[in-house]
Amino acid sequence: MKKLINNPDDVVREALEGMAAAHPDLLTVHFDPTYVVRADGVPDGKVGLLSGGGSGHEPMHNGFVGRGMLDAACPGEVFTSPTPDQMQAATEAIDAGAGVLHIVKNYTGDVMNFEMAEEMAESGGIDVRSVVIDDDVAVEDSTYTAGRRGVGGTVLIEKICGAAADKGYSLDDLEALCTRCNDNVRSMGMALTSCTVPTAGEPTFDLGEDEMEIGIGIHGEPGRKRMEVEPADQIVERLMTPIVEDLPFKDGDDVILFVNSMGGTPLIEVYLAYRKAAELAEQHGLRVVRNLVGPYITSLEMAGLSITMMRADDDIVELWDAPVHTPGMRWGA
Repeated sequence: MKKLINNPDDVVREALEGMAAAHPDLLTVHFDPTYVVRADGVPDGKVGLLSGGGSGHEPMHNGFVGRGMLDAACPGEVFTSPTPDQMQAATEAIDAGAGVLHIVKNYTGDVMNFEMAEEMAESGGIDVRSVVIDDDVAVEDSTYTAGRRGVGGTVLIEKICGAAADKGYSLDDLEALCTRCNDNVRSMGMALTSCTVPTAGEPTFDLGEDEMEIGIGIHGEPGRKRMEVEPADQIVERLMTPIVEDLPFKDGDDVILFVNSMGGTPLIEVYLAYRKAAELAEQHGLRVVRNLVGPYITSLEMAGLSITMMRADDDIVELWDAPVHTPGMRWGA
């Protein structure tokens, strides 16, 4: 294992200390319990927005804390759910009197711990709602889930709901928006290589030199099919076809198209893939009105990519365009 780390057990804490040192104007990191919160605080009367999950997917979620996106994030150890006490502390920290929305990726540990945190926060008088994100079309159940996994759609949803919260949406309206976004987004990923969890010291799974995994999860969970590596255009078509067919998207829909590096894939290859994804969207009669390209939900150093597509009406586009200023995403601010 070759990694730029010190003690494998200290990776998450030292990375968080680095984030705090690099972005003191945007976020503050608390330890014991660990959570990341907006440095400028949550305005009175604004709904607080919280997400979280295992580390190793940076910049998600910690890198999305800031104006126009998340008010707080709870990082677990690498590929390990954060604990209910982290979530409760973060919920209390961002409660500004209008309630708190939890955005939860559909992984068993995340769902269970967020449910416990919601109960604890509500017993303390905070109105808390949760929306579970399950946008992955690859498999119905997986190693870490009952039902579909929450993957790249979470990035788009956190941006859109963050903008809505900043605009003053009520907790009811924000919960409804988050649910609507989840209903209208689909994703699928693939891997050329495994990733290595620092404390494990060896690859999570084995792929031959000429093999790829279609439908891989962001923790290295098995996908739909292991097969010989194909040219990029064929790989993109293997990902796009199930996405388009699953919702299903229909001729004339406006969409946001997100092509994501899993961490080890360089941007030259991600843009090459975006070119084909946009072409296929157009062939299906879809109009790509907004896009996102780059490493936003990663799996450590895994080589591979994921594709996410969300149906977008005028309200969604307006919220997408709204200013955002976080370590991992910023425009118009």
